Amino acid sequence: MSSSTRNIIAWVLQGLVGLAFIGFGIKKLTDLPGTVGMFSSIGLPGAMAYVISVAELLGGIGLLIPRFTRLAAMGLVIIMIGAVVVHATVIPGGIANGAPALVLLALLLVILWLRRPVAATA
Repeated sequence: MSSSTRNIIAWVLQGLVGLAFIGFGIKKLTDLPGTVGMFSSIGLPGAMAYVISVAELLGGIGLLIPRFTRLAAMGLVIIMIGAVVVHATVIPGGIANGAPALVLLALLLVILWLRRPVAATA
């Protein structure tokens, strides 16, 4: 794959995934009592709702800023691994209801792969 093709695909994915996480973060922050209640109902501390909400918002923004893309993607990968584990083990409906988390996790890993440092060819 040429570097320009890889760059275009990466930007499209970064834009889509970044906007999705910005939306998720804003949604969680605008309904913070509901988010805290949901986190508490599955056995997670309510304070985690604040951390996850802000991290999703900032991670989504970070995906859109070239200097922070890899760092943001790595942080969001950690969050999405947690989401997949929680869906698989705690939330009724299991991993089937966690399919969006799996898809986002896969897309973040693709972004990391596309944005990996590549050695210059001579």
